[in-house]
Amino acid sequence: MVGPSGSGKSTLLNVLGALEAPSAGTVSLFGRNPHALPEAELAAFRNREVGFVFQDHHLLAQCSVLENVLVPTLVARGEGVPGEAALEERARELLGRVGLAERLDHRPAELSGGERQRAALARALILRPRLLLCDEPTGNLDAASATAVANLLLELHRSEQAILVLVTHSTELASRFADRRRLAGRRLEPVSS
Repeated sequence: MVGPSGSGKSTLLNVLGALEAPSAGTVSLFGRNPHALPEAELAAFRNREVGFVFQDHHLLAQCSVLENVLVPTLVARGEGVPGEAALEERARELLGRVGLAERLDHRPAELSGGERQRAALARALILRPRLLLCDEPTGNLDAASATAVANLLLELHRSEQAILVLVTHSTELASRFADRRRLAGRRLEPVSS
């Protein structure tokens, strides 16, 4: 999704991810309106069904890369949630796939911007969400890191089989998606090739 600054792209992602309630209408995700759920169920829904990758990685400074990826698992409970050992194995596997296998014990301050964003991507995927929302995931990165993160994001999107909604100002990144939409004037319209 592309569009001018202030057009509501991030707000739309927040509504889709059940972080903000819509001002009108309803949202249906996987046959449910998450905004109609009680607060505890809404939090569980977001934790299990939605992965977020923001422009700023939002990693916890006091935690290692591995610990940061495992943060969403601390509150994950219920049917289908693997045990602690399986979750740590998945975190290590994801961190290997994003090229951070040798950086598991490093703190975010010891990583480059691209490495921090790759760790954030692994964290977003740890619980196998069905919806992955990315808000300018390459916006703070240099060109080489942005390309690497974009390649990784698209590869993981395919292999994890999650729905991917991405907001970007980068026409280069947007051009890599088959379905492109522009948000302007409160309307979401197809972008022609």
